[in-house]
Amino acid sequence: MRAPLSIALVVALATGPAFGQSSSADPAAGAPLPPADQAEQAEQADQAEQALDISSRFFGPRQPVDEAFGAYQRGLYLTALALALPRAEADDAAAQTLIGELYANGLGVAESPARASSWYALGDRNGDIRATFSLAMLYQQGVGVPQNRQRAAELIAKAAAAGHLEATYNLALLYIEGRYVAPDLIRAAELLRETAEAGLPEAQYDYGIMLLEGSGVAPDADAGARYIGLAAAAGDVAAQVEYATLIYLGRGARQNPGLAAAWYRTAAEAGNPVAQVRLAKLLAAGEGVSRDLVEAGMWRSLARRQGLIDAPLNEMLRRLTAEDTARAEECARFWPNRPPLNTTSAPAAPAAPG
Repeated sequence: MRAPLSIALVVALATGPAFGQSSSADPAAGAPLPPADQAEQAEQADQAEQALDISSRFFGPRQPVDEAFGAYQRGLYLTALALALPRAEADDAAAQTLIGELYANGLGVAESPARASSWYALGDRNGDIRATFSLAMLYQQGVGVPQNRQRAAELIAKAAAAGHLEATYNLALLYIEGRYVAPDLIRAAELLRETAEAGLPEAQYDYGIMLLEGSGVAPDADAGARYIGLAAAAGDVAAQVEYATLIYLGRGARQNPGLAAAWYRTAAEAGNPVAQVRLAKLLAAGEGVSRDLVEAGMWRSLARRQGLIDAPLNEMLRRLTAEDTARAEECARFWPNRPPLNTTSAPAAPAAPG
């Protein structure tokens, strides 16, 4: 959704000269205004000042244009580096973080996690929480720096305290793990709820699971299903599988095998083997979808490629003819551009939960 124009900008457009019109084009410019016009001008100036004050309170103070970041957004990575270096050498934290991103991702320069870590360390020292979190992830994974989970936890906590959303989510996971911070499921649930409400799909899924299990929070199947549904609608594949199962079982959501099949299909098409097996079972049974053993066989083959073999599914498909088995295998070879199947149309993509 497009961000609204700031109030100050609206006022400026309303009170300033028309586009392409010079403010000095009027030959009377600079001449004394009648008292009524002077009062009107003063009122407009006062309104503009109030609007700027309101804009600052709602949107923060106006920031100078960051030309380096603008070049980065346009894919002009070497230009971004050239513009950022002088600022970085003058201890500009944002510029140091930007250079770290370039080296971390090999954008315009040879990928170098070690150099990235050095720039992130400078950005962290100078107060950029994005650098703090990025450096934490390098320590977490042991990329560019020796792995140090304790140091990573300290940096995650620092970034979370400064309001970094992903850091807050990762801090919740640390409280669940309970190795590098003291275990605290209640605090973990609080942080997951905070990040879930901010729209982070991973947090929505994890908080939903905690609600279903009553872990660190009072059990609430309805709320748990709702949060997992939000994560599923945002594209989290694990949440899509879980949400489909909740709908199939009628746990925290209205039971609906057809909608469950649609969600399984969404996750199956994203390559999830569990969803592929469960969709195959529904297709083999004709539950929530039209019965189709060939398509069921195709999904079984795709799941097998990823090492998931399901004995009950094999039993459901034991009557598949040799010809149909060959067709299913052929479809799996062509997937996702599989040959046409003699099936009814696949269910429409499921709508986002209400």
